Amino acid sequence: MNMINIGFGNLVAAERILAIVSPESAPIKRLVQDAKDGGRVIDGSCGRKTRSVILTDSEHVILCALSSEILSNRLEGKDAAGDDPEE
Repeated sequence: MNMINIGFGNLVAAERILAIVSPESAPIKRLVQDAKDGGRVIDGSCGRKTRSVILTDSEHVILCALSSEILSNRLEGKDAAGDDPEE
């Protein structure tokens, strides 16, 4: 199982990720709120500003403090897990 570091010691199974999106749009804000109401949100941001939202195949929504570009690079294996200053 391939795991991706989403910051602050949190890992997500790469095979379960459907999309990594920005949290700024209204539809994503609604999706996050609906997931909160349904108990399907995992807050991986450790209290920091949410810069990306990870959608999984189990309908869980993961909030992340790293940008979608950093996460994309990690999925593609271009970025080492501890190289960003946001952690």
